[in-house]
Amino acid sequence: MSLDEQVSKILENFENTSSSEIVDVLKQIQPQFKSNLTSEYLDGKIQKILDAADESEKMKQCKALTPYLDWYLQGL
Repeated sequence: MSLDEQVSKILENFENTSSSEIVDVLKQIQPQFKSNLTSEYLDGKIQKILDAADESEKMKQCKALTPYLDWYLQGL
């Protein structure tokens, strides 16, 4: 499955996607952002997700990062 397909699948079925799957995709798209500041910000947010204690908190953090998935599909 291509990265575009993975991102689309997450956006279409967010509630049934694990936080680890979302983080994996975010890590794959992170280097493609043109701004180092954006990439570093996203890195901090990913770490915050990984540090969260429970899945519901992780998903809450992931939900806040869905614009990055949208931007990726729109060509950054």
